[in-house]
Amino acid sequence: MTPENLLGTLVGFPSVVGTPNGAIIDFVRGYLAGHGVTAHVLPGPEGDRANLFATIGPADRPGYVLSGHLDVVPATEPGWQADPFVMRQQGDRLIGRGTCDMKGFVAAALSCVPDLVARRLDTPIHLALSYDEEAGARGAPHMIARLGEFCAPPLGCIVGEPSNMVPVLRHKGKAALRLTAQGTAGHSSRPDLGVNAIHRLAPAISAVVTQAAALQAGPVDMMFAPPWSTMQIGVIRGGSAINIIPDHAEIDIEARAIAGVTPEDLLAPIRAVAAAQGISCTLLSSYPPLAMQEDAPLVALLAQLRPVAPLAAVSYGTEAGLFQRAGIPTLICGPGDISRAHKPEEFLTLAELHSARQLVLDLAARLAA
Repeated sequence: MTPENLLGTLVGFPSVVGTPNGAIIDFVRGYLAGHGVTAHVLPGPEGDRANLFATIGPADRPGYVLSGHLDVVPATEPGWQADPFVMRQQGDRLIGRGTCDMKGFVAAALSCVPDLVARRLDTPIHLALSYDEEAGARGAPHMIARLGEFCAPPLGCIVGEPSNMVPVLRHKGKAALRLTAQGTAGHSSRPDLGVNAIHRLAPAISAVVTQAAALQAGPVDMMFAPPWSTMQIGVIRGGSAINIIPDHAEIDIEARAIAGVTPEDLLAPIRAVAAAQGISCTLLSSYPPLAMQEDAPLVALLAQLRPVAPLAAVSYGTEAGLFQRAGIPTLICGPGDISRAHKPEEFLTLAELHSARQLVLDLAARLAA
């Protein structure tokens, strides 16, 4: 199949984050099997979602991982001009949910499988496809924890998130926390007879605002914008009517950490305030920063494949930090521009798709040289 056909097929699976992904996993597994490649399907604890890991070449030798996620964000924006899960072409644009973020890279890699198999690689290339990346990289950790069952320790990993095919060396880490307060409902005219759940969250809300301001003092890393770690409340829920004492309220807090800072550690002061108020805390997601050095062998390899200067850092997060934390040198390099992600009429150009395909073919050629 051509990369365009593969991308159209992948887009046709509405593999929205947080929903079952068996259909798209079955397609990829069947496609690989058709070329003699065995795929390991690795269900997550949710039971209805799975990661997929496959190897072309000898699994007992160190090789390189091509990493991508199969989930997409919902396509409920009003700006879509047609069904977002039916890819369509306008000029050189391939339009559909996930074309850029990031089924384009997956399609490009899959389209190379027949060529990789024919090369009889001595150094393997692995495909690592995850679920629920868009929910804070929830799926990949379960796969990464089991890599030792399926392959020798990899030499490196390329995460194909959209970067205009420019290698990216660093990104911030992230942790998301939900605080939940319970109260006692009642009529607002008698607050003495109830417990206002929203009011119980007030100290924690104040602590987030204080912590967010304090983080600007450092530590700082001028490679990032902004150059400090950040924190914010992104969602608040509670109450049903102005004259009813709310008996339930919750807030979702996000912390983003520069390299060298653990995202969950940023949330420790908030957890302490919540504990003092008897408010429950649930960690929604967490992934570490990515921090690759310019003189790393993987960076030198990518420089041979893509002779462009790497980006020192980007603002968005990926699964790359998870692979690096597992001891695998990792960087980002994929087709498309992140500015098109999570928007209506998301697209990838034909040239970008084929550039990603060429990267994989060039990697295989380099490993065979």
